[in-house]
Amino acid sequence: MAEDRKAYMIKDDNLGEVRIADEVVAIIAGLAATEVEGVSSMAGNITNELVSKLGMKNLSKGIKVEVRENMVKVDVALNIRFGYAIPEVSLKVQERVKSAIENMTGLEVKSVNVRIASVDMEKSK
Repeated sequence: MAEDRKAYMIKDDNLGEVRIADEVVAIIAGLAATEVEGVSSMAGNITNELVSKLGMKNLSKGIKVEVRENMVKVDVALNIRFGYAIPEVSLKVQERVKSAIENMTGLEVKSVNVRIASVDMEKSK
Protein backbone atom coordinates (compact mmCIF):
# COMPACT_ATOMS: atom_id res chain seq x y z
CA MET A 1 0.00 0.00 0.00
CA ALA A 2 1.52 3.30 -1.04
CA GLU A 3 1.43 5.86 1.74
CA ASP A 4 1.20 9.56 0.93
CA ARG A 5 -0.01 10.34 4.44
CA LYS A 6 0.81 8.99 7.85
CA ALA A 7 -1.37 6.01 8.78
CA TYR A 8 -1.54 3.77 11.82
CA MET A 9 -1.82 0.01 11.67
CA ILE A 10 -4.53 -1.25 13.99
CA LYS A 11 -5.04 -4.75 12.60
CA ASP A 12 -2.95 -7.15 10.58
CA ASP A 13 -4.17 -10.74 10.24
CA ASN A 14 -4.80 -13.39 7.59
CA LEU A 15 -7.70 -11.36 6.13
CA GLY A 16 -5.58 -8.26 5.59
CA GLU A 17 -4.63 -5.11 7.38
CA VAL A 18 -6.50 -2.08 8.66
CA ARG A 19 -4.77 1.30 8.69
CA ILE A 20 -6.18 4.56 9.95
CA ALA A 21 -4.82 7.84 8.58
CA ASP A 22 -3.93 10.49 11.14
CA GLU A 23 -6.37 12.82 9.36
CA VAL A 24 -9.20 10.40 10.19
CA VAL A 25 -8.32 10.44 13.90
CA ALA A 26 -8.24 14.26 13.75
CA ILE A 27 -11.66 14.38 12.06
CA ILE A 28 -13.15 12.10 14.71
CA ALA A 29 -11.73 14.38 17.42
CA GLY A 30 -13.03 17.53 15.72
CA LEU A 31 -16.54 16.19 15.25
CA ALA A 32 -16.67 14.95 18.85
CA ALA A 33 -15.49 18.31 20.21
CA THR A 34 -18.07 20.32 18.26
CA GLU A 35 -20.89 18.15 19.68
CA VAL A 36 -20.24 19.55 23.17
CA GLU A 37 -22.64 22.29 24.27
CA GLY A 38 -20.74 25.54 24.73
CA VAL A 39 -18.29 24.94 21.90
CA SER A 40 -18.86 27.59 19.26
CA SER A 41 -16.41 26.28 16.67
CA MET A 42 -12.95 24.85 16.19
CA ALA A 43 -10.11 27.36 16.09
CA GLY A 44 -7.65 27.31 13.25
CA ASN A 45 -4.96 29.25 11.54
CA ILE A 46 -5.62 31.95 8.94
CA THR A 47 -5.45 29.44 6.06
CA ASN A 48 -8.08 27.22 7.69
CA GLU A 49 -10.32 30.23 8.35
CA LEU A 50 -10.03 31.29 4.68
CA VAL A 51 -10.82 27.78 3.45
CA SER A 52 -13.96 27.57 5.60
CA LYS A 53 -15.15 31.01 4.43
CA LEU A 54 -14.84 29.83 0.84
CA GLY A 55 -17.23 27.00 1.63
CA MET A 56 -14.74 24.15 1.91
CA LYS A 57 -15.13 22.65 5.35
CA ASN A 58 -11.96 21.37 7.00
CA LEU A 59 -13.17 18.83 9.56
CA SER A 60 -9.80 18.56 11.30
CA LYS A 61 -9.35 22.30 11.78
CA GLY A 62 -7.89 23.11 15.21
CA ILE A 63 -6.80 19.52 15.86
CA LYS A 64 -3.29 18.11 16.16
CA VAL A 65 -2.94 14.34 16.56
CA GLU A 66 0.16 12.39 17.46
CA VAL A 67 0.04 8.58 17.50
CA ARG A 68 2.86 6.40 18.79
CA GLU A 69 2.53 2.66 19.35
CA ASN A 70 -1.30 2.76 19.41
CA MET A 71 -1.31 5.63 21.95
CA VAL A 72 -2.89 8.91 20.86
CA LYS A 73 -2.13 12.43 22.07
CA VAL A 74 -4.63 15.06 20.89
CA ASP A 75 -4.39 18.86 21.01
CA VAL A 76 -7.70 20.65 20.45
CA ALA A 77 -8.04 24.41 19.85
CA LEU A 78 -11.56 25.74 20.06
CA ASN A 79 -13.72 28.81 20.39
CA ILE A 80 -16.16 28.80 23.28
CA ARG A 81 -19.54 30.50 23.47
CA PHE A 82 -19.88 33.39 25.89
CA GLY A 83 -21.64 32.45 29.13
CA TYR A 84 -20.32 28.89 29.42
CA ALA A 85 -17.87 27.77 32.11
CA ILE A 86 -14.52 27.06 30.44
CA PRO A 87 -13.44 24.28 32.88
CA GLU A 88 -16.75 22.41 32.46
CA VAL A 89 -16.81 22.67 28.67
CA SER A 90 -13.13 21.68 28.45
CA LEU A 91 -13.69 18.58 30.60
CA LYS A 92 -16.67 17.54 28.47
CA VAL A 93 -14.59 18.03 25.30
CA GLN A 94 -11.78 15.89 26.75
CA GLU A 95 -14.20 13.12 27.70
CA ARG A 96 -16.10 13.20 24.38
CA VAL A 97 -12.93 13.24 22.23
CA LYS A 98 -11.31 10.41 24.23
CA SER A 99 -14.43 8.27 24.05
CA ALA A 100 -15.00 8.84 20.33
CA ILE A 101 -11.43 8.01 19.31
CA GLU A 102 -11.21 4.92 21.52
CA ASN A 103 -14.62 3.59 20.43
CA MET A 104 -14.14 4.21 16.71
CA THR A 105 -10.48 3.25 16.28
CA GLY A 106 -9.49 0.97 19.15
CA LEU A 107 -6.50 3.22 19.83
CA GLU A 108 -5.82 4.26 23.43
CA VAL A 109 -5.98 8.01 24.11
CA LYS A 110 -3.14 9.11 26.37
CA SER A 111 -4.12 12.79 26.61
CA VAL A 112 -6.51 15.39 25.23
CA ASN A 113 -5.19 18.92 25.67
CA VAL A 114 -7.71 21.72 25.19
CA ARG A 115 -6.74 25.28 24.25
CA ILE A 116 -9.41 27.97 24.29
CA ALA A 117 -8.53 30.29 21.40
CA SER A 118 -11.37 32.80 21.81
CA VAL A 119 -14.79 33.51 23.23
CA ASP A 120 -17.63 33.92 20.74
CA MET A 121 -19.66 36.90 21.99
CA GLU A 122 -22.37 36.65 19.33
CA LYS A 123 -23.74 33.25 20.31
CA SER A 124 -24.53 33.60 24.01
CA LYS A 125 -26.72 31.18 26.01
